[in-house]
Amino acid sequence: MKKGLVIGAAGFVGSYLLEEMYRQGMEAYATKLPNEKLDIPYGKVLDLNILDKEAVVSLLYEVRPDYIFHLAAQSSVGVAWKNPTLTVDVNIKGSINVMDAVRELFYKPRVLLIGSGEEYGHIRPGETPISEENNLRPGNIYAATKACQNMIGSIYAKAYDMELMMVRAFNHIGPGQAPLFVVSDFCKQVAEIEKGLREPVMKVGNLAAKRDFTDVRDVVRAYVALVQQGKSGETYNVGSGKALEIQEILNLIIAKSTKKIQVEIDPNKIRPVDVPIIEADITKLNSLTGWKPEIPLEQTIQETLDYWRSNL
Repeated sequence: MKKGLVIGAAGFVGSYLLEEMYRQGMEAYATKLPNEKLDIPYGKVLDLNILDKEAVVSLLYEVRPDYIFHLAAQSSVGVAWKNPTLTVDVNIKGSINVMDAVRELFYKPRVLLIGSGEEYGHIRPGETPISEENNLRPGNIYAATKACQNMIGSIYAKAYDMELMMVRAFNHIGPGQAPLFVVSDFCKQVAEIEKGLREPVMKVGNLAAKRDFTDVRDVVRAYVALVQQGKSGETYNVGSGKALEIQEILNLIIAKSTKKIQVEIDPNKIRPVDVPIIEADITKLNSLTGWKPEIPLEQTIQETLDYWRSNL
């Protein structure tokens, strides 16, 4: 049985990925920070801070995984504006610690580095849907750190002959996501309004931006396919291949509400720099693995809304 290790599994994606690995017959291991909580019915949970390289080395020697999914990151764009140093430390130095630790092993596990569609940044007219070959013009600090991780990953893959693949994941959504992210934020606000915990007024940011949304359960299927079939040194987009205006998402969510809701722009939710459209070209991933998204947006929104209705 192949062993899979998820580094940074306490976040939104981790438990979904572990579930998918288990479904596919992998022996699952997961790391979290000592102060984080992670309860999973399958697999072994270990504490790890990726900023401590020696700890990374000894954990890899102990587990000896066949597959490594590097999920640990400071993944909020908003937090990155407020705390750039932390974002650089975790997303760049932490990733290098992981790659270096893998390089020191006596065998070659297959490693998937998780990046973001945000790396493309300012997309010019005629560049959408955006392919992996497109120029990167990161428009925020989080995106810049992920672009840097990607470049270093591709250098390590070639220089040290490592089995290292990179992903640029576009917006993924689903039940259990933190309300830092737009779909979860909207669903939580609606659930609060329905329970009478807030006035029937939704606070929103830029509704004109277009984003590519994929259900997290589809995203983790792509990750498992790529760690097994991806080509070393290559980068793959993971997304739906279809951008939707945030306004459209908001309308869908409000339509599912039992209350009459007003919408107000909240200046605190407007980012210093926002990219007008981000849409993935997923041809490369699809041709290699046959993967495509299966869960409709409507279903994801309904389940995210129901999650907040029962978890407030």
